[in-house]
Amino acid sequence: MPLHQGRQTPDERPASVNPFYGETNPVSGMVEAPPKHRLPDGPLPPTTALQLVHDELMLDGNSRLNLATFVTTWMEPQAGVLMAECRDKNMIDKDEYPRTAELERRCVAMLADLWNAPDPSAAVGCSTTGSSEACMLAGMALKRRWTQRNADRYPGARPNLVMGVNVQVCWEKFCNFWEVEARQIPMEGDRFHLDPEAAAALCDENTIGVVGILGSTFDGSYEPIEELCAALDRLQERTGLDIPVHVDGASGAMVAPFIDEDLVWDFRLPRVSSINTSGHKYGLVYPGVGWALWRTAAELPEELVFRVNYLGGDMPTFALNFSRPGAQVVAQYYTFLRLGRAGYRAVQQTTREVARALAERIDCLGDFRLITRGDELPVFAFTTAPEVTAYDVFDVSRRMRESGWLLPAYTFPENREDLSVLRVVCRNGFTSDLADLFIEDLSRLLPELRRQPHPMTHDKGAATSFHH
Repeated sequence: MPLHQGRQTPDERPASVNPFYGETNPVSGMVEAPPKHRLPDGPLPPTTALQLVHDELMLDGNSRLNLATFVTTWMEPQAGVLMAECRDKNMIDKDEYPRTAELERRCVAMLADLWNAPDPSAAVGCSTTGSSEACMLAGMALKRRWTQRNADRYPGARPNLVMGVNVQVCWEKFCNFWEVEARQIPMEGDRFHLDPEAAAALCDENTIGVVGILGSTFDGSYEPIEELCAALDRLQERTGLDIPVHVDGASGAMVAPFIDEDLVWDFRLPRVSSINTSGHKYGLVYPGVGWALWRTAAELPEELVFRVNYLGGDMPTFALNFSRPGAQVVAQYYTFLRLGRAGYRAVQQTTREVARALAERIDCLGDFRLITRGDELPVFAFTTAPEVTAYDVFDVSRRMRESGWLLPAYTFPENREDLSVLRVVCRNGFTSDLADLFIEDLSRLLPELRRQPHPMTHDKGAATSFHH
C-alpha cells in the first residue's frame, strides 16, 4: 500500500446531499454532506452512504480499459458468487474453515504438478496476498539457507542477491528490508533483462541466490532461465559455488506452461529451488492472491515456519500477513477447476493472439517502433520512430486517456534511460473488438499529434506512471 498523509488544508465546505438520496421523503433527505477527513458526528442511511461513495468512485478509470495493469479485471459471475460467500472467512483459521484450507492445499498441489516438481507430493507451498509477499517469502528462505551454510561467517559477511535491473520493485524492497545487497545487471543495447553470464560473474560466496524473471514487466519478455542455470552450473564447476535460482513467474508462470510447453524454466531445472506467481494476474483471479512454491521441504527452512495454536488448532504458517479473506483462494480453485489445462491454454493463446495482432497493427501505422511483439507474455512495448519529433510517448499516453485508455508511458532504467516507451498489457477480457477500438482511437489522434510543433508534455513524471 502507498503511504498517505492527511490533507494539509482539509476542504470541509458545507454541501447538501441530493434530496433523492433520502430513504423515503426527499425533503428529509436534504442533509449536509458528511466531512471527508474526519469521522462524521452521526450515522447516515445506508443508501445515502452507498450513493456518496459510488458517485466518487465514478471518477476512477475503467479497469477494462487499463492497459497498464497486469491484474485481472474480469471474472465470471459464478466466481463472484463464490467470493461473496467466502469474504468473511479468515484464511489463517484453518481449523474453523478446513475446506477452504483444503482448497488452498489442492491449489499448491496443482501448481507443483504444473511446474514439473520432481515429486509434486513433496513440494511445499502457500498462498499469499500477491507476488510481492511471495517474493519476500522466497527471498527469506534463500537468505536463511545461506546463513545456515555460512554460520561461521554470518553476520560478519553481508549476503547479496543477483538480479536484473528490470525486476519488480518488491525485490528491491526485500533487499532493503532484510539487509541484503542488491546486485543488479543493467540493461545494455537491445538486451532489456538479465544476461546469464553477467549474472554468474556477479556471484560470490555471499550470494544467496539469483532471481530470474519469467515475464519482465518492462517489455513482456522472458528471461533465459535455462541459460541462467547453465551459467551457474559452469560457475559451480569452476569455483564450487552452488547458487540456487528463484523464478519470479508473477505473470509468465501462468502463461508458459500452457502455450510455451517446450520452454524449460521450472522445477525441471535442478537449480530452480522456488517459484512464485500471481494468481491475480494471468492466474485469472481478482486481486488478492499469489503463490509461492519450493521444490522440496529442504528448500524451505523449518525454522521459518511458525506453528500457531489458534482458535483450537495447531497450524503451520509461513506468511508476512496473518488474517486475510479466503475468497481469492477459493476463486483460484474455482478457476483451476473451471478451465483445466485446455481452458487455460485457450484463454492464454487467445490473449497472446490479440497482443500480437495489435502490435502488428501499431507497427503498420509507421509512427512507432516495436520493442517487443507480444510473443512471450501477451504484453508488448513500443516507442516513437526515430523520425518522429513532433510528439513523444508521453503525449500519446496523455491524449489516449481522453478516450478512457490508460496507456502507460515510462523511461527504461539504468543504461537505457534514453529509451521511453508505451506498454500494452493484454489480459483476458481485452478482446479483439476492444483492440479494434484502441487502434481506431490511436489512429484518429495521430494527425493531431503530427501537427504539434514539439512534444507538449512538460511534466513527464506526472504524465503517467509505471504500473506493475
